[in-house]
Amino acid sequence: MSDLVNIPQHIAIVMDGNGRWASKRLLPHNAGHRAGAQNLRTLSEAVEKLGVAHLTVYALSTENWSRPEKEVQGLIKLMHEYFQQYIDDSKKNNMRMSFIGDISRFEPDLQQKIETLRTLTRNKTGLHVTLAINYGGRDELVRAARKLAQDAANGTVDPAHINEEALVRRLDGFPTPYPDLLIRTGGEKRISNFLLWQLAYAEMYFSDVLFPDFGVKDLQAALDWYGGRSRRFGGR
Repeated sequence: MSDLVNIPQHIAIVMDGNGRWASKRLLPHNAGHRAGAQNLRTLSEAVEKLGVAHLTVYALSTENWSRPEKEVQGLIKLMHEYFQQYIDDSKKNNMRMSFIGDISRFEPDLQQKIETLRTLTRNKTGLHVTLAINYGGRDELVRAARKLAQDAANGTVDPAHINEEALVRRLDGFPTPYPDLLIRTGGEKRISNFLLWQLAYAEMYFSDVLFPDFGVKDLQAALDWYGGRSRRFGGR
């Protein structure tokens, strides 16, 4: 990779195109998800070498449960497999793993792997990878509002003093900084209910490359594009 001056400290990725990648090769969709999961490991190593501090990826949305049962079960099986790999890897690398979304829908053994990963890596100081699973931006905001309402009912929050900070503190990823750059692969140009609050001032880069094929050179192109942006956050 070429030297970059303006490195985003937090990159978010919508990993789109796994299914189309598989269909083009006459393979089942889950073969595409497996290829995407492997590519995520490769990209994680690449962004860590660049000095990026945080990487958040959309792995399973609240809407994905409506997909065919065989595909959903394949995704769950893939999470079991790769979470175990990340648990094994935690003994030798410095990557921190976090999760956002409502994990209560998953079976207890998968929830246990998630908690194990969180515990084993919480003090790691390398790249902070956050996986969004059973995640939806609207659902996150509703759950945060529910927490606020409960705290107000308990008397620990004065409704008259509820502000943005009060809500932000109840979002799933707090206190992780907001993404500087969103990358969406696969050609679509929308955020699909991902990090609705956190992406308010993110730069958004859309690539036609399907995620399993989105390699280091494609990442470099996204970062070169980001390096040319002038971020004013509403100012001049």
